[in-house]
Amino acid sequence: MGRPARLALSLCLPGLLAAGMASATNYSLWIHGRTGGGAIGNYNDFSYFGPAGTPAGVNKKSVNWDGRSGVASQSGIVRNALDCFCTGGNWCYVAVHSAGDMLMGYTLANYGGSARPVTNAQPNTSGVCTAGSGGTQTGWNIRWVRVAAGSGGGSELADIGAWTTSEPMVQQHKVSTARALYNHNDTRGIWFYRYAGAAGTLYSFALPGQDDEVVAYHSSGGASGSGGSSLCNPGDWFCNDLTLGSGPNQGGRAKWSFHSVVFRDDGEDYGHYTERNWSGITSLVRRDMEALAR
Repeated sequence: MGRPARLALSLCLPGLLAAGMASATNYSLWIHGRTGGGAIGNYNDFSYFGPAGTPAGVNKKSVNWDGRSGVASQSGIVRNALDCFCTGGNWCYVAVHSAGDMLMGYTLANYGGSARPVTNAQPNTSGVCTAGSGGTQTGWNIRWVRVAAGSGGGSELADIGAWTTSEPMVQQHKVSTARALYNHNDTRGIWFYRYAGAAGTLYSFALPGQDDEVVAYHSSGGASGSGGSSLCNPGDWFCNDLTLGSGPNQGGRAKWSFHSVVFRDDGEDYGHYTERNWSGITSLVRRDMEALAR
């Protein structure tokens, strides 16, 4: 190659590299909990969580579902979002709140090993992205999942009928039902980092151990098994501790595989609800998404 050709290549190479880098984008997906909030298909509607202008991770997108139907019917909405933003050269960070934990866990366990279309990351009004050149990949490109007040292990409030009992999502939140709904250990190797709140008071009579008013530590902390258990903060003599990290809890109760507690509310400061203002335990996940999802 002559000097003029090498010079031309050296001048073009930065542009080519930049074009290649531009084609790979990171996204932050937020999946809300029960009762819904945002418009389905509108990835910019954060009305469930709070003001859309609040920083919450790189290129944040809100994955809105109806908040009431069963996970099997709503998983398709999550799959649409993951196909849109987490395939090809694109990677995702995922944050979930409450029942979003169950929905994300179900989707990964049942579809995380399936062939997914590589799309153009340009959703239509229904939240669906067009497939690219016909290429596919196995599963999705997900760095990790951060879980605020996760209810993948169910809630005793569903068992006692504290919510509308005819709602499919409530039925699936009965503790034994939730824990048999999908293989919680099968996350496709993706870590679920869990944040457990303990400021609950209203329903403490029904929720064992520490709770955030909706879910007890056995659920928000990712404790494994077919039923609930009493897990608490250190210093409670009448209850085993929910431990930080992925190891067993005090007393030997293991956590689901690839589930790790990164925040335990020792000060009993954080409740369940977002208050549509990024509040409660969600505030800590939002903080960490802003700092780490880049």
